[in-house]
Amino acid sequence: MTPSLARALNALGLLAISAVLLMAFADQFLKHDLPCPLCLLQRAGMVIAGVGIAMNVAIGPRPAHYAMAIVSAVAGAAVALRQVALHIVPGTGGYGDPFLGLHFYTWAVVVFALIILGSAAMLFFEGQFEPEAEPAPRRLAGLSLAAFGLFALLALGNTVSTVAECELGLCPDDPTTYQLFDKAAPTPQ
Repeated sequence: MTPSLARALNALGLLAISAVLLMAFADQFLKHDLPCPLCLLQRAGMVIAGVGIAMNVAIGPRPAHYAMAIVSAVAGAAVALRQVALHIVPGTGGYGDPFLGLHFYTWAVVVFALIILGSAAMLFFEGQFEPEAEPAPRRLAGLSLAAFGLFALLALGNTVSTVAECELGLCPDDPTTYQLFDKAAPTPQ
């Protein structure tokens, strides 16, 4: 596998991670379903895994980048499995509405497993780590630029959204409003 092909495959993986983050945002803003603290940790794991993949896209594939994606996906999966375990007891219900029959935290386990498997599989192709005869262009273009730009925008959006929801303190267990905006809005007398 050439470094160029590896970058293209990583760009597709980055688009997939971006699609997951976009679905979470759609649920948050269109259905007014604020993410719980465990959900925010899962998003952080998804973003950090995406940063590892994004580094493969931007500066070329490296084993350390795949390791970053794998380690953060393992951490994210642990958080997601913790949330699954909280709601697995009959009668406890779930957090949020199901999507295609499963809750987002269950889907997170699946996505994190795919990130781990995909990154591990990419490590088998050592040719991607060899220098190319003709160096890749320094500037991102096409699919790589679109994937990188969309992911960066979603990562920034997640950061802003989390600060708005939790400010700089602890996040509420069952959030119903954005704490930052509640304090900014004047209270009627």
